[in-house]
Amino acid sequence: MMQDQQRRNVMRVAVGLALAALAPIGAVQAAEKVKVGLMLPYTGTYASLGNAITNGFKQYVAEQGGTLAGREVEYFVVDDESDPAKATENANKLTKRDQVDVLVGTVHSGVALAMAKVARDTKTLMIIPNAGADELTGPLCSPNVFRSSFSNWQPGYAMGKVAAERGHKTAVTLTWKYAAGDEATSGFAKGFESGGGKVVKQLTLPFPNVEFQALLTEIASLKPDAVYVFFAGGGAVKFVKDYEAAGLKNSIPLYSSGFLTDGTLEAMGTSGEGLVTALHYADGLDNAKDKAFRSGYVTAYKAQPDVYAVQGYDAAQLLKAGLDAVKGSDKLDKDAMIKAMGAATIDSPRGSFTLSPAHNPVQDIYLRKVEGKENKVIGIAAKKLADPARGCKMM
Repeated sequence: MMQDQQRRNVMRVAVGLALAALAPIGAVQAAEKVKVGLMLPYTGTYASLGNAITNGFKQYVAEQGGTLAGREVEYFVVDDESDPAKATENANKLTKRDQVDVLVGTVHSGVALAMAKVARDTKTLMIIPNAGADELTGPLCSPNVFRSSFSNWQPGYAMGKVAAERGHKTAVTLTWKYAAGDEATSGFAKGFESGGGKVVKQLTLPFPNVEFQALLTEIASLKPDAVYVFFAGGGAVKFVKDYEAAGLKNSIPLYSSGFLTDGTLEAMGTSGEGLVTALHYADGLDNAKDKAFRSGYVTAYKAQPDVYAVQGYDAAQLLKAGLDAVKGSDKLDKDAMIKAMGAATIDSPRGSFTLSPAHNPVQDIYLRKVEGKENKVIGIAAKKLADPARGCKMM
């Protein structure tokens, strides 16, 4: 009887110790959540882009079993409405009210610039999954701000180099008069002129004006060897159709960054056929990561992924690289995360990339040609292209 009692006492102690051990584990798990603030457009012109970025981000988290580096992910979502006037207030809601660990956003560069200021002021980690404003990783760069997409300069510069290599000596550029257009066409001019070409005229029209006829007439009179444009969405569709209707498609080659033809080919119809663009993603990339990513996306969302989904997917990969550095810690050491994220190599569907000292992707820019309803990869316009990040003091 005494031995039975002793055994029971030993068992009770063992169970008690086990329960005591389990309690703090549960408490640590709760404390180890990572709070992600998704500040993206979910209504309006760019809603489809915001949704694709969100889908890509969540797809990567799902592939990791619903956690990142063992931490539960808690989402806080704000529709930024692509409205720069609301950006500071929205970003403050996430950083001050919700106290998120990381801001993820956005599409519109004007909104992203305001978000980045809040991120710098509050020392909140920020990952930009689209907005290409050169300033974000240029004069406004910050140790806690990262980009998983591109700078406006990158695809423009790469396309300029290709145009020169194709033997074109003169070119005209055309875009809406706003920051993204200015930076994209300036990038093209830099690449084109470094290869011996000359931009004879830089044409603009107010955003979002789509009355192109007078400008097309001017292009026809200038007779350049090539035309480079920066348009997206509905404006891209109308320009491409108007360019063909003006009789220019078969006489003056038209080039652009990939945003001219991403998500617009269905609406362009045959007018888009044969267009050559440059971007950091393309259809038909021959790598295992892209094939798995595309298959997983179609299964999860019953739709084909695009460059925006890739950028969201890689934003989550970049965050995991930072969280891996503090795995097992109760609190997030931001300095350790920043160091790890800056040194990371991201195994992206676009092909692996690293980050520059300014935290912009150093990546291949693909040459793509429209065939049917796809932007088929036909080569590499620039290998491992780094943005010059002019004005960044972290360089």
